[in-house]
Formats: sequence, C-alpha cells, structure tokens
Amino acid sequence: MTDTFETRFDRLILLVGRLNYMWTNTESLLIHLIAGLTGASKDVSVIIFLTLNTTRARIDLVERLAKMEGRSPQIRDPILAHTQRLTKLSGIRNKYNHCIYSFDPESGNPKTILMRIADRKTDIKLGREDTVDDDALCEIERVVDKLSAANKDIWKLIQNLGYPV
Repeated sequence: MTDTFETRFDRLILLVGRLNYMWTNTESLLIHLIAGLTGASKDVSVIIFLTLNTTRARIDLVERLAKMEGRSPQIRDPILAHTQRLTKLSGIRNKYNHCIYSFDPESGNPKTILMRIADRKTDIKLGREDTVDDDALCEIERVVDKLSAANKDIWKLIQNLGYPV
C-alpha cells in the first residue's frame, strides 16, 4: 500500500505542478492581447496584467476590450473563443490550487478538501471532499494537454493579429 500511496501522491504533486506551470504560462499570454487591444506597449500591458490580481479580472478585461464598439468580428470572435476556452479550463486549476490535501486512511488515495464555504438556505457546508483517484489524475493530464494546445493557438492568434510579442 505504501508504494501505491507514494506513487499516486508523487504523480498528483507532479501533475499539479505541471498544471500550474501551464496555466501561468498560458494566462500570461493575455498580456499580449491587452497590448494589442489597447495599443499600449508590452511593458504597460504587464503592469495592467499584474495589477489585476485574479484570472477572472484579467479575462474580463480582455473580453471587454475585444467587445468594444468598432472592434471587427475578425478580431473579437477568435479572442472571445480563446478566453471562453481558458475560463472552462480554469475550473480544474482552481480546484487543485484552492484546496488542502488529506489522505483516505482506507485506500491511501489523496483527497482534496475544498477551501470554500457553501451557503445554503438555513446552514453552511464546509470543505467538500473529493478523492483523487486514477480518473482524477487522468483528468488533470487532459487539462494540461488542453492548456498546451490553447497556449499554441493563442500564440498563433497573437502573431496573426500582429500584436506585440
């Protein structure tokens, strides 16, 4: 059981690390979209990006800039498609970054405990727990692969639009 536990835990930690690396790398591409959509330099766009301290705020800014009056559909639509793609992929990243980990004493499987309060009509629910089994690990791998593909596609879009790199 120790080998299975250690192997599964090591795999989880490595996958979460890859997920974070891919997410950060891909999210930073929003800098180039901000630069292109605002006409600002990349340095100014970095300041804007870093000032907005959540992914949601950064995506909202890019989407709003893309939707501004007078923006052509040839620019707006592909940008919105990519921001929506990132939004969908952010769920798994958020799950594994905004939790604490514990271990099931029976199976040795790692578990996530969500660090969020769910307000109900008459009570609250704390710390939803989910087991990190082989299916969950495969899901993280799929999201890492999707982030890698999104990264390449966003780079192509930035280059096609002639935005600052």
